Amino acid sequence: MRSLAIIGTVLLLAACGGDEHQDLKAELKNITKDLRGRIEPLPVVKPYEPVPYQAFDLPDPFGAAKIELATGAVAKSKGGANAPDTTRPKEPLEAYPLESLKMVGTLSQKGVNYALVRADTSLYRVKAGNYLGQNFGVITAISDNQIDLKELVQDASGDWTERKIALQILEAEAATGR
Repeated sequence: MRSLAIIGTVLLLAACGGDEHQDLKAELKNITKDLRGRIEPLPVVKPYEPVPYQAFDLPDPFGAAKIELATGAVAKSKGGANAPDTTRPKEPLEAYPLESLKMVGTLSQKGVNYALVRADTSLYRVKAGNYLGQNFGVITAISDNQIDLKELVQDASGDWTERKIALQILEAEAATGR
C-alpha cells in the first residue's frame, strides 16, 4: 500500500512538470541571455594630502582685537568725525531693518514733502531729517519715487563711514493701495 502511494505521488509530480509553457520559458531565456548586470568599478580614491598652515604671521581672525571690534568696544573708543550720536532718542522706524520698510507713497503739505512708509502693519509719515533703519540712516531727500538716505556704517578698522542708499517706491502696491 505504501509503495502504491509513493508511485502515485511520483506520477502526479511528473504530470505537473509537463512541457506546457516550454516555449515561453525558451523565449524568456533567449531574451535575458544578454542581460547580465554590469557594475562599473569604483573610482580610485586619491590619498589625503594635508595642507600645511602658513598664515602664522597674519592677524588672527578670532583674536581679541577682532572680537572687541565686533562688539563695539573699539568703536566707542575710536568714534571719529562721522560717529553717530548715540545719546539722541531713537525714532520708531529705527527699530526696523531698512529691508523690511516699504515706501508706499508721497504727499506734500505746506511746501514740505513727506513720504509714507509701511513697517509691519503700521503706516508712518516721514520727512527729510527723520531716521530710518538700524544703521543710523537719516533721510536727506524725498522725491515722488524714492527716499534718499545717508547711513553710517562701521568698517573693519572701527571708523564710521557714510553710505548713500535709496528706498524705492513699490509701484505695484502704490497702484493697488495696499
